[in-house]
Amino acid sequence: MPNAPTSYEAIVLGAGAAGLFHAGLAGQRGRRVLVIDHAKRPADKVRISGGGRCNFTNLETRADRFLSQNPHFAKSALARYTAWDFISLMAAHGLTYTEKHKGQLFCDQKSGAIIQMLLDECDKGDAEIRLSTEVSGVTHTDGRFTVETSSGAASAERLIVATGGLSIPKMGATGLAYDIARQFGHDIVETRPGLVPFTFSGELGEKFASISGVATPVLASVPGARFDEDLLFTHRGLSGPAALQTSSYWHQGDPLSLSLLTKADLGDALRAAKQAAPKQTLAKALEAHFPARLADLIADLGPIAQDARLADLSHVAIDEFAAFLKDWRVTPMGTEGYRTAEVTVGGIATDGLDQKTMESRHVPGLHFIGECVDVTGWLGGYNFQWAWASAHAAAML
Repeated sequence: MPNAPTSYEAIVLGAGAAGLFHAGLAGQRGRRVLVIDHAKRPADKVRISGGGRCNFTNLETRADRFLSQNPHFAKSALARYTAWDFISLMAAHGLTYTEKHKGQLFCDQKSGAIIQMLLDECDKGDAEIRLSTEVSGVTHTDGRFTVETSSGAASAERLIVATGGLSIPKMGATGLAYDIARQFGHDIVETRPGLVPFTFSGELGEKFASISGVATPVLASVPGARFDEDLLFTHRGLSGPAALQTSSYWHQGDPLSLSLLTKADLGDALRAAKQAAPKQTLAKALEAHFPARLADLIADLGPIAQDARLADLSHVAIDEFAAFLKDWRVTPMGTEGYRTAEVTVGGIATDGLDQKTMESRHVPGLHFIGECVDVTGWLGGYNFQWAWASAHAAAML
């Protein structure tokens, strides 16, 4: 006969940000906790975040900076565990931070220190962590969950699913959370890559590739969202914060509107340049406002001949060109997909979850936390804050 499953009070699937944080909290509340993950190391996505410096939260966190079919769902968890709560935990471990762009906080001791803090919190709660362990099945009988794994079976009255979404499969991302959710009667909001670069094909793709590495500030818009951020041209298309932010709201076929930002009104500036240096070409005049390679590109793509002299341009033509740069519309071929996406948009539908505890409304004791839920944050630490907040909510029972 097979050995009886090892008994716990809570089993956490996933040793990422949400899973480890929950395990530490639950363990310190007196529960016997097991964490299971198929990876060889814990929290690999934490390790690479923020270029290795871990953009662990954002001081401007609020529910309207998250995408969800229910825009109110995240409010409860985010209100009960804030950025300042996580900062206090870091301080208790001797960790410090630096605030950067738009409320983004980075760990001065880098991402490895955040991972070690999470592991130390698990140790304080005597949580057991099994790595390199594959999950082959989950069942629920008589109020207990049994998880079949490559290292034997384990059972518990609570199962916390924190296995993330589909983004960055080379780091082990799978759809396990969605499979378990469907098994127990939950709906899945259609998933797609988020916080991901755009790709372009044809002539426009070649032109973008020709200025790969050039960045410029823009106001980028897609239906439902607009962001004032830097845009980066790449060999594949467009990246940088402006592209990543808008990608989470973008759907196939949508145009991307780019308003190229300049310190002075571009129409006024070009009229002044026409008076001061009438023999100057449009492309040359644009170099006063944009990197040279970008100036050549937009002069080439705009409604005026690239080599036109300013002297030959009417005020109407100048205004037309300035208007073009305030609403330059390009339609991506697609995105780079889950391969490079920082997050997965969509996921387990929130109408099947209790917003205060993240517990299933269908099966008592089953919780879903972190990225696998249909709550997706902006770029800049928001998704980590959702991981901490949702994990905390599920641990406070």
